[in-house]
Amino acid sequence: MHAPMPLNARPWRDEAGATAALAGPLVLTNLAQSAINATDVVLLGWLGATELAAASIGVNLYIAFLIFGMGLVMAASPIMARQLGKRRHSLRELRRTVRQTMWAAVTITLPVWLLLWHAEPILKLLGQDPALSAHAAHFVRPLMFGLLPALFYLTLRSFVAALEQPVWALTISVAGVIANALINYVLIFGAGPVPALGLFGAGVGSAVTQTLMFLGMATVVMLHPRFRRYRLFGRFWRADWSRYAEVWRLGLPIALTLSLEVTLFIAAVFLMGLIGTTSIAAHAIAIQIASLTFMVPLGLSQAVTVRVGLAYGRGDRQGITRAGWTAFVMAIAFMAAMALLIFAMPEHLVTLFLDPALPENRPVLPLAVSFLMVAALFQVFDGAQSVGAGMLRGLQDTTVPMIYAGFGYWIIGMGIALSLGFGLGWEGIGIWIGLAAGLAIVSVLMLFRWLRRDAIGLTPRPA
Repeated sequence: MHAPMPLNARPWRDEAGATAALAGPLVLTNLAQSAINATDVVLLGWLGATELAAASIGVNLYIAFLIFGMGLVMAASPIMARQLGKRRHSLRELRRTVRQTMWAAVTITLPVWLLLWHAEPILKLLGQDPALSAHAAHFVRPLMFGLLPALFYLTLRSFVAALEQPVWALTISVAGVIANALINYVLIFGAGPVPALGLFGAGVGSAVTQTLMFLGMATVVMLHPRFRRYRLFGRFWRADWSRYAEVWRLGLPIALTLSLEVTLFIAAVFLMGLIGTTSIAAHAIAIQIASLTFMVPLGLSQAVTVRVGLAYGRGDRQGITRAGWTAFVMAIAFMAAMALLIFAMPEHLVTLFLDPALPENRPVLPLAVSFLMVAALFQVFDGAQSVGAGMLRGLQDTTVPMIYAGFGYWIIGMGIALSLGFGLGWEGIGIWIGLAAGLAIVSVLMLFRWLRRDAIGLTPRPA
């Protein structure tokens, strides 16, 4: 006969179950999204190291803008969670939030398209090799048209997640992985009457995939009985300036926080470009592997924003505490396990992306392995800062975390990367150590602010 469970253990167990039920499909959705990018890396790696390097700098320029837009539309999640915490059936409030988040997505996409159309001169201005810049622009021009449908899809994903029904986003994402692999393979290498389009084909394929994923998600929310009563697309063009402003007020700091982190890693790609093509290719592989493991704490971060936001809307201080710490512990445990895995088999992981039998790939392999060893060191910090930011977003706290990100990533992280990479001549390894240091500082600052949430008035006052 089992011993009875302590009275205070059941709420924590229930919270762990609720977090896992919400985070599981979100994690798998993120992995599917990442698998789309990983598929492109694998396919372009088959073309050769030069094509892989060109795609790497091109897609990183695109991702810099995608992440900003993603951060902006992520404001929908804490807004909707707070509304549902206050009133479980907030049809009108959720509809307002989804519509105005899509308005915000359109607002940011139009100027980004104009910038990305001129990717080649931008990359040259950033010091990249002219030939690689031309190839990268050939890839980015079709790719950029996937930005708006990607942001619309992410908005609808936040909607179903706020209703704690994330499995629909997972279903669409898995279908997207399959579609992307088939479409991109045909467009990159050619098949039947379709000519081989190389990098340009990869860009077209990815944009088509993002469009299909949005259309699939839109079909679900319009037809499924659980979602259609919200009538998300009815009178879509009706202005709602107060909610539009709220999306920007909360979303802009999230966008800048994510951008500060991601652009640190993108800047690392451009710094690798100053070192050489071999370093770019090695970095592309190492960062892809690190990004795959990051999808789990990212999913937990998205889940904890909803769980903390629901408790925040209810005015439940203990619920806020349980939701935050449950997700945090889950993320740390997973990333510690991933660090051990990377330490144990770095060579096997790298050869998943590059064929070691090709002579042009041989200089890339040991360099990618060395970068991965540093990536293993920052796994726990990466998980901690991601979930820590999600915990604070659930409390509608986004501005101070943005300041922390700017200090940690760009003053500490980039400062160390430049000092070690170029000042001391450590090149790529020095840059990766800088990345690890930036993540470590930000994770500590996020955790410190969460620990002081009651003292600084982020949580509801006791009744």
